[in-house]
Amino acid sequence: MEMNIGDESSVIGGVRSAVDALGGLDSLVNAAGILRASHTHDTTLELWNQVVGVNLTGTFLVVREALPALLENPRSAIVNFSSTSASFAHPYMAAYAASKGGVQSFTHALALEYGKQGVRAVCVAPGSIKSGITDTTAGYLPPDSDWSLLAKLSPILPTSLESSGAPMADPAAVAGVIAMLVSDDGAFITGTEIRIDGGTHA
Repeated sequence: MEMNIGDESSVIGGVRSAVDALGGLDSLVNAAGILRASHTHDTTLELWNQVVGVNLTGTFLVVREALPALLENPRSAIVNFSSTSASFAHPYMAAYAASKGGVQSFTHALALEYGKQGVRAVCVAPGSIKSGITDTTAGYLPPDSDWSLLAKLSPILPTSLESSGAPMADPAAVAGVIAMLVSDDGAFITGTEIRIDGGTHA
């Protein structure tokens, strides 16, 4: 089913429908997000609010609505998508980086608040993973971008794909980590980030 995580009423209705259709929830993966890029001094409040509204506030809304169902299980998991930009410099992406840093902090708070009730909360921080966002990143960058600033964002491990002219890994590299995190294999992992970037920031 479709859900607009930037719209509170859509999230409320969407999560309720999912819980009803599935008979409950044992895991939640917040993977929706957007990227907009610009020089920070050219960033409008509208652009800033759009990115933060979807990436951070949208993640909060989905978690808030899903928590009652997740708390009904003795062991459940939340996996939120952060980004390597939350911890390492990515030029022209201040709003995106701030939103993903917020997601990371939010996840830590969730882990402590709900850990004793059996809910785990973890972030994945992908980098150099082919996605809809990476496929369009080049089009968002300012025309006068200094490409040398982006040179250090390449993975050190071999990659099989390319996106916006940069080496990228298959999304399956992230999916496998998420599958582990929501399974019993991840039962003792909470309140942390797992960076999946092929050694870009080693």
